[in-house]
Amino acid sequence: MAKKIKPKLSIAQIINMSMGFLGIQMAFGLQNGNASRILANFGADVHELSWFWLVAPITGLLVQPIIGHMGDNTWSPLGRRKPYFLIGAVLCAVGLVFLPNAASVTAMMGASVLLLAVIFLAMMDASINVAMEPFRALVGDMLPKHQGTLGFGVQTILIGIGAVIGSEMPNWLTKLGVSNVAPDGFVADNVIYAFYVGAAVLIISILYTIVTTKEYSPQEFADFSDEEPSTEKSKFSDIFKDFANIPPLMKKLGVVQFFSWFALFTMWVFTTSALATHHFGLSPQDTKSLEYNQAGDLTGHLFGLYNLFAIPFAFLLTPIAKRIGKKQTHALALFCGGLGLISMFFIKDTNMLWLSMIGLGFAWASILAMPYAMLIDAIPQRKMGVYMGIFNFFIVIPQIINGIFGGPIVKSLFGNMAMDYVVVGGVCMLIASAVTMFLIKGEGKETPQEIEDEIKQVHF
Repeated sequence: MAKKIKPKLSIAQIINMSMGFLGIQMAFGLQNGNASRILANFGADVHELSWFWLVAPITGLLVQPIIGHMGDNTWSPLGRRKPYFLIGAVLCAVGLVFLPNAASVTAMMGASVLLLAVIFLAMMDASINVAMEPFRALVGDMLPKHQGTLGFGVQTILIGIGAVIGSEMPNWLTKLGVSNVAPDGFVADNVIYAFYVGAAVLIISILYTIVTTKEYSPQEFADFSDEEPSTEKSKFSDIFKDFANIPPLMKKLGVVQFFSWFALFTMWVFTTSALATHHFGLSPQDTKSLEYNQAGDLTGHLFGLYNLFAIPFAFLLTPIAKRIGKKQTHALALFCGGLGLISMFFIKDTNMLWLSMIGLGFAWASILAMPYAMLIDAIPQRKMGVYMGIFNFFIVIPQIINGIFGGPIVKSLFGNMAMDYVVVGGVCMLIASAVTMFLIKGEGKETPQEIEDEIKQVHF
């Protein structure tokens, strides 16, 4: 038995330790809403977009387990996880500044603009992963297990706020008079300035978490742990042993994550082209006109909306889970998300597409919280970081598969009409919902008293 029980943290303390996620997700929102548009501005064809997006999941596949392992075995004056927050934030901010300016940098260096853009995109993705993984592990480090759902719920709310700001920023700047059209081969000013704002917010929010949050010392972790301390020196090769010994619940949740993130990747990569062709009537080859950039602004607006809708759903996850259970809550959310993606095909009026984002908001809130809340009880405390990193495999592998085959499928089967593939993404999310209901058999439940404690804290 553990010598001590981790103390409950207040809502203010949980917000402080998660505030950096606001900046990380603002950067992520800017990338999701604008990367395809930027690459298209630089000359990429629609069927090539998913290949360029491969840098995101590949860097996540490589970086997150390594950072998790290093974090589990790092004890510095700054803390256990905080050094990685800071390094990731600084490098990501550099990527945010240079990605939309790749054409200008190319003019000075004489390199391929698309190659340089992909390098900056990879830099952003690797840095986001360096900063993001420790925040997931920090919840397991700092909170007692019965506060896990609450901790990930607070992170989801901050993620939603950051993503709304990031997704909507180019559109807001356009309304303020900043141009959303650029010369051929360059990126519009509204996107460039939005990325500058994202870099600043990222640095400020990460520094806020570093200043306001004190991590537990090695001795305190030993006092809280139920496990016998290991006398073996940790090695990088241990990651492969840990992967071979992943908990059964993680395997089941991994199947759910596979179909969920296959759908999300489809949406992020192809929505701009889908709207341009299906709703604006443009040809797939038109990637530079005013109408195409309007479709890009609309994509950012819609992505901002689903993140906005995710915020109230994040508050509702705990009471809903109390009523119907965690897995039922997650299955319902994924079902609504699948219907939301499919409905984009049938809703022809762009002013009504916000309806599709309601279901996606519910799904996104649950995807960011419920799998981790179900998983946290099954992960050894001393391996929290590396197992959170390994769990990321089930997020990035479907994106890599989609990235390799998605573009050719859109080109060969759908004639570069990307909306048809967005519907395929919706079907995948429905499959994820069914797998949640029928493959997961009641794991990850909390006692009524534990859930009641979380609800009281939410209303605090």
